[in-house]
Amino acid sequence: MSIQEKLAGLSSAEQFFEALDVPFDQQVVNVSRLHILKRFRELLRDKGPEADETQYREALAAAHAEFAEGRGAKTFKVFKDSMPGFVSLNDLRPVGGA
Repeated sequence: MSIQEKLAGLSSAEQFFEALDVPFDQQVVNVSRLHILKRFRELLRDKGPEADETQYREALAAAHAEFAEGRGAKTFKVFKDSMPGFVSLNDLRPVGGA
């Protein structure tokens, strides 16, 4: 069974870490699980289709480390498109009938 086949049936970030035998901090995964998995995929794409299990392990460990160290970038479109919310005090209006 190839590494791709082994990982294809997994559904949680924790299962990826366990299947690849990569240690992880549960708190980091709880906060950034989707970002870690997306970064993992990006790192694998850079390695090409012939990546072996060691390269998969290294990519997952690197993705986790980026977020554990606070270097991980929020890569989903919703984070890229969001604008900082600033509301001037002059723009505030009373709620209700006042």
